[in-house]
Amino acid sequence: MLGAEYGTASNIKSRAKRQSVMAAITSAQQKLKLYGRVPCNGLVLYTGTIITDGGKEKTVTLDFEPFRPINASLYLCDNRFHTEPLSELLQSNAKFGFIVMDGNGTLFGTLIGNTKKVLHKFSVDLPKKHGRGGQSAPRFGRLRDEKRHNYVRRTAELATQFFIDPATNRPNVSGLILAGSADFKTELGQSGTFDQRLAAKVLNVVDVSCGGENGFNQAIDMSAKVISNVKLLKEKKLTGRYFEEVRRDTGKYVFGVDDTMAALEMGAVETLIVWENLDINRYSLKNSATGETMVKHFNKAQEADRDNFVDKATSAELEAVDRTLLVEWFAENYRQFGCRLEFITDKSEEGSQFCGAFGGIGGILRYRVDAYDDASGDEYDEDFE
Repeated sequence: MLGAEYGTASNIKSRAKRQSVMAAITSAQQKLKLYGRVPCNGLVLYTGTIITDGGKEKTVTLDFEPFRPINASLYLCDNRFHTEPLSELLQSNAKFGFIVMDGNGTLFGTLIGNTKKVLHKFSVDLPKKHGRGGQSAPRFGRLRDEKRHNYVRRTAELATQFFIDPATNRPNVSGLILAGSADFKTELGQSGTFDQRLAAKVLNVVDVSCGGENGFNQAIDMSAKVISNVKLLKEKKLTGRYFEEVRRDTGKYVFGVDDTMAALEMGAVETLIVWENLDINRYSLKNSATGETMVKHFNKAQEADRDNFVDKATSAELEAVDRTLLVEWFAENYRQFGCRLEFITDKSEEGSQFCGAFGGIGGILRYRVDAYDDASGDEYDEDFE
C-alpha cells in the first residue's frame, strides 16, 4: 500500500510537498521492515518533518504498540499527526463483562473502552417443548427441565471462571451485563448456582434479538447509557466523600496546586483528585544569577505574565529548563508519594463543582494537617485563606 502511495505522491505538483511526502513514505517503509509481524495490540506509526522551537526542520519517526488493542485502521497524509484513535483508548479503563445466553448457546465477552473481546462461546442442543409421538409427556418434561438446569449451571460455572480473579477471589469486572433472546438470562441471574459476587455486579438485563456475536454487539449498544453512568457514579461517590470532609471541617482535605503539592511532599495525601482537563504546567526554572533551580506551576494566564518568570528577591530572570503538563506529571509520579490517583470530569454536578470552586485539584488526607511549610519557610493556615 505504501508502495502504491509512493507512486501517487510523485505526481504532487508542489516540489516541497512532493519531497516531504515521498521522504515520509520511505521512512515508514524502512521502519516497517524492522517488524516481523504486527504486534498484538496493533501498530502506530507517525513519520514526517516538523519545525522545532528554533525554527529548524527535523525529521521524526515514532512507532509503538498501544497499551490496549486499537480497532482503527487509518492511513492519512496531512500537516499534523492524527491522535484521535489513541485518545479514545484513554477514555476509560473500566472492564465490563457480558453474558449473552439463549437457547442455542452462550457467549462470554468483555468491553474495555471501545475494545471488545470474546472470551469463550459454546453451543448447546436443548430439546424443544414438544416430544416425539409415543413418548411420555411428564418424562419428556422432566428431561427437558433437567437439560435446561444443567445448561444454566454450566453457564454459571464458566461465569465464575472468567469473571472471578482467582488471585484476589474478587470480580475482575466493574459491572456485568446479562443479555439474551429467551428467559435463560433471567434464570441465570436468579439461579442458586450463579456466584453471588457476580450477582452483585449485574448492572443490566437486556433482551436482544439473537445470540452469539451479533447479540453481543446489540447488548453493547443497549447498555451504553448504563456503562457510562458507572463512571459518573464512581465520580459522584468520590467527590461526595471529599465534600463531606469539607462540610465537617475535619481538616483532612486539601485543594489548590501549592497546598496539594505541599501535602504530597509530607506524604499526607491518601487520594489525589485531579480534573482530567486541568490546564496547568509544571515548570523547572533556573535562576540566571544564582544558578538555583526551583519548581513553579502556572496556568495560561500566569504564563503570559512575564513577571512570574522573574525572581522577586534577586530581580534575576528565571529560565525555563523544563515544562510538563501537571496532569502528566501526576500520572508518572504519584506512586512515589504513596497515594491513589483519581481523575474526574466536569460532567457530573459534583465534578463540575470541584473543578470550578476548588480549581480542579485537591486531595483527601490520611490525617489532619494543621499547617504547611511553603518554599520560603513561611507557614500558612490550613484554611488556605
